[in-house]
Amino acid sequence: MKKLLVLLALILLLVCTCALADGITVTDMMGREMTFDAPADRVVVMMPADCEIVYALGAKDSLIGIGTYCETKPEMAIMPELAGLPVVNSGYVTNVEQILALAPNAVIMATMDVQPAITEQLESSGVKVVATDAQSLEDVYTDIRLIGKILGKNAEAEELVASMQQQLADIAAKAPKAGKTLYVEESPLEWGLWAAGSGTYMNDLCELLGMTNIFAADFALHQPVSEEAVLERNPDIIVTMMMYYDYGPLPDEEIMNRPGWENVSAVQNDAVLYDETNAVALPGPRLVEVAQMLLDLINGTAVDEVPAA
Repeated sequence: MKKLLVLLALILLLVCTCALADGITVTDMMGREMTFDAPADRVVVMMPADCEIVYALGAKDSLIGIGTYCETKPEMAIMPELAGLPVVNSGYVTNVEQILALAPNAVIMATMDVQPAITEQLESSGVKVVATDAQSLEDVYTDIRLIGKILGKNAEAEELVASMQQQLADIAAKAPKAGKTLYVEESPLEWGLWAAGSGTYMNDLCELLGMTNIFAADFALHQPVSEEAVLERNPDIIVTMMMYYDYGPLPDEEIMNRPGWENVSAVQNDAVLYDETNAVALPGPRLVEVAQMLLDLINGTAVDEVPAA
């Protein structure tokens, strides 16, 4: 009997040792495979949407630093604990020394910021670089699962994805499917108009609610568009992704008062959405709130009456 117990204990130890040796293997959104010895518990996150995902997974204690894009008024209002975290340069001025000084296990950053030189410096110091690139709604779910796996929060990630899918389905069921048209403005007139096309999460939400994105048939993802093209297609609803920088008119007010736009249906019906919390610009959990805002615009309900999700 003792020999049997000893044998079982050895087998259990071997299984546990093998499991630890295997670690956590993930494939990031650039298709790069990497293995963590254990769930990452010291993470620097460079983009706000990924910050929100970390928080939604209940893993904020693993966050030891953030990128400059996360240090905005909307993000600080949603996640006040960010105010106490070190901020590192991000984007094209990503600072490797600042990141390494925090001794992270992993850095989560957008694919556009993953530069070979930066990646080599970080990974040669034992820091995993995880790239995210959530363009579509399905990509958002992939991102949530990826971050969940890295942080050892697989169950929480699946629960969050299921919750989002259910809430979006509930909102979609209430949509009148009235065939309204949507224009998603990613860059304002003064900087040169850019719009969201097919393959974007805003287009996915648009279709979910029975609307048509006025540029979905023209291009995928994000492209510059002409003012004439927008006016000709006369959208019923306009969403602006611009943030407000404490000067000049609010982004929706600027659109509402553009010369020559007074006959656009969205302008005439006061159906221009500017979200001061910036949820429309972030591929993360709060897209459920964006869907509700869009539904309210379709139904002619004031967006500021939408209850918090």
